[in-house]
Amino acid sequence: MDARVVGVDVGSVSLGRFAWAAVDAPLPALVGQGTDPEAAVRALTAALVSGRPAALALEAPMSVPVPDADRADAWQALGRARGGEGNRPWSAGAGAGVLATGLAQAAWMLARLALLAPGTAVTTQPDRWAAAHEPRLLLAEALVSGAGKPVPSAAGPHAADAEAAARALAERLQASAAPESDVRCAPHHPFNLLASAAMWAGLDLSRDELHLDVLVVRARPVPLRPDASRG
Repeated sequence: MDARVVGVDVGSVSLGRFAWAAVDAPLPALVGQGTDPEAAVRALTAALVSGRPAALALEAPMSVPVPDADRADAWQALGRARGGEGNRPWSAGAGAGVLATGLAQAAWMLARLALLAPGTAVTTQPDRWAAAHEPRLLLAEALVSGAGKPVPSAAGPHAADAEAAARALAERLQASAAPESDVRCAPHHPFNLLASAAMWAGLDLSRDELHLDVLVVRARPVPLRPDASRG
C-alpha cells in the first residue's frame, strides 16, 4: 500500500486542542504534523493531486447506532454503546461532546478538500478503497483511549493522539485490504456521519454508505521519542 494517512485529534481549535499528523505507507514514517485543519487538508491534498491514495482518521465517533424503526419499542435502545466500545460509549458526556466537534470539523475539512482536489472520490469502506483506482480517499474513525492511550510526545498529548490514529490506520490497511472494525453498530442500523459529511461537502460518495458502518481502529501507544525525554 502506497498511501498517505492523516490522523486527526478532534478538539477545540481556539483552545489549541486540535492536532493532526501524517504518515506515509508502506513505511509509516511521520511526514508532517500540526495544529490547524487547513494544514491537515493540504497534507491529504498533496497526496491526492500527485495520484496517490490517501486516508483520513478522525478521533471522534463517526457512526452511531439507530434501533430498528419498524419496532414500536425500539426507542428503549437509543443511545446505547456500539459493540466494542466497552465503558466509553459514543453517547456518554465526553463522546457526545467530541462527536459534535468532530462532525463540524470533518464537514469543514472535506468541503475544503473538495475545493483543493475537485473530483476526488471518497469512501468509508476499505474494500472499495483497495479494490479500484477510485475512490482515492478513505474516511475512518480512530479510537485512542484506555489501553491505547499514547505516551505524550515532545509535541504534546494532542499531537501524540493524532500520530497514534494515523499509525493505527496505516498499519491496519497494510495488514489487510478488508480490515475488521474494532467497533460496530450492530445489531442496530449504522448512521454513517462521515458519509453524511462527505455528501454535504459535495464529494463523490456512494449513497448506500449512509447506512454502512465506518471502519474504527483502536490505536496502540506511541513510544516516547528520545528527544521528548529532555522536554
